[in-house]
Amino acid sequence: MRPAQARTYALAGAAALAAAALGACGGGSDSGGGDSDVTWAVSSGWESWNENTADGNNSYLHQAMTPGYTVLGDFDQDAEWVFNDALLAKAPELTSESPMTVEYTLNENAQWSDGEVFGVDDFTYLWYQMSGDAAKCDQAACIPASTDWGANVASIEQADDVVTMTYVDGYLDPEWLYFGLSFYPAHIAEANGFTDWKTDPAVMGQSATWFAQNPPTWSTGPYTPTDAVAGDYVAYEPNENYQGSVDPGLNKLTMKVVEGTEAIITELRQGSIDGAWPSEFSQEELDKVADDPAITTEVYEGSIWLHIDSNTKNAFLADQVLRQAVFTAIDNADIIAKAYPDTDVTARTNHFFNEQSEFFVDALSSTDPVQGSGDADAANTLLAGAGYTTGDTLMTPAGDAVSLVFRYGEGDATRQLTGELVQSYLAEIGIDVELTAIPDGELGTVLSEGEFDLVIFGWSGTPAFTTAPQQYFGSDSSSNFGGYTLDGLDEAIAKVRSTTDIAESAQFTNDVETMVMPAAFTLPIFDEPQSILYNNGTLDGVTGNGNSQSGPMWNIQEWKPA
Repeated sequence: MRPAQARTYALAGAAALAAAALGACGGGSDSGGGDSDVTWAVSSGWESWNENTADGNNSYLHQAMTPGYTVLGDFDQDAEWVFNDALLAKAPELTSESPMTVEYTLNENAQWSDGEVFGVDDFTYLWYQMSGDAAKCDQAACIPASTDWGANVASIEQADDVVTMTYVDGYLDPEWLYFGLSFYPAHIAEANGFTDWKTDPAVMGQSATWFAQNPPTWSTGPYTPTDAVAGDYVAYEPNENYQGSVDPGLNKLTMKVVEGTEAIITELRQGSIDGAWPSEFSQEELDKVADDPAITTEVYEGSIWLHIDSNTKNAFLADQVLRQAVFTAIDNADIIAKAYPDTDVTARTNHFFNEQSEFFVDALSSTDPVQGSGDADAANTLLAGAGYTTGDTLMTPAGDAVSLVFRYGEGDATRQLTGELVQSYLAEIGIDVELTAIPDGELGTVLSEGEFDLVIFGWSGTPAFTTAPQQYFGSDSSSNFGGYTLDGLDEAIAKVRSTTDIAESAQFTNDVETMVMPAAFTLPIFDEPQSILYNNGTLDGVTGNGNSQSGPMWNIQEWKPA
């Protein structure tokens, strides 16, 4: 999963859009290259170039990089897993359950954009970075976003075109097929002086830092980066060594940061961008182009859900009773009504499953008092019973006035509005809340450094779910930004990946949910509607995809000028 957007680990894809000069209102790209020169907007920036680290695990980096990303597959619009035929000759195969063993048959021509072979060293490099093992990589440098996969690999070997991944005894995963982490090229690490990465964990860590600090000039995807500035843009041209079955159709593609839906709409109408997948859904902004025949708009259900996280390292929020009272005072229904007065929006009541999932259980409504209900009286009753002094100013049993800092993404109207509403809700139980915006591109740092008391952001996920419990709530997860711990929680999380039966794994996941929801670590609010906008009449192949973390850009290799 990725933050926000944050990302839940599972998969990948790509992004872009072709455009030509259209009418004055719809506009067209001013990039000067004709119909197949495209500028696609990304809603916010990023600081790190290494997506596999906790601070680089950012949806905006993911979007900016997906035209060239090296991944083994993605979910399509029907939630079916599609393997990447540029790298694989066929779908992966589970060859043993004891120990669990998966074989990946590579495309015989699988290669990086510089012509170097893609193979076992690239798998091994990814394993070492994501292992959480100090004997493989200096953890102060690698800081993996999740170790749920890497910590459980026993060996990776290659014979001919088959890479065999063997897991530790006892480890099972019902979602073994959906391996979608982003690969980084081992040969590039070696070419930049990190030749001992396999044997020296310090060198391995240094290479991971190098990948975080330096923009890529390589890919195995349909496009290869030619120029980039962190948090600003990535420019691409077709990858001459791309081995996929569909040739890329664009001459030039630029992923450009345009912060906020209002700015995206303005630039789209002016013709300085050709399309976008805004991170913030705004019906008001979409209405501005509803009658513009040159612009196509699509609204669909996606995989991004918003939530408010607490930081248990904060002296006040270390108390579970206070967290429960805070979440009880927050009114989810009111937030949805005010943020989306004219749009159907589904409340989120489970950290792992939305209402469309066959495994969905409403865990939020089972809390007592009910979190997200906006019941200030119940919150005050809870606090008084725990020795707090309620009134205009909430005082702890030790006599300290409770105050909190709420962080939200700068330029995102929905998240700012939520912060303002939370400020008013908590005032009803005597808590003073200071609102502080997160500057563009700094979400990853704020989260990984724990620079918040309360924070709102979105997790971006997929139909896969088994990595999420460890990533969100594992005590050793670097994506457990709030420092959440409970007796027995790690053991409950471990059961999620102890079976190849998907229904049994889902039950184990909901068992985790029954532990974390009452603890008031993070409050789910709603599934955020998604929208895409682009200049029409110039492109074939753009489709909304709520199952991919790349959204409508999941199939960039298939996009062509109309």
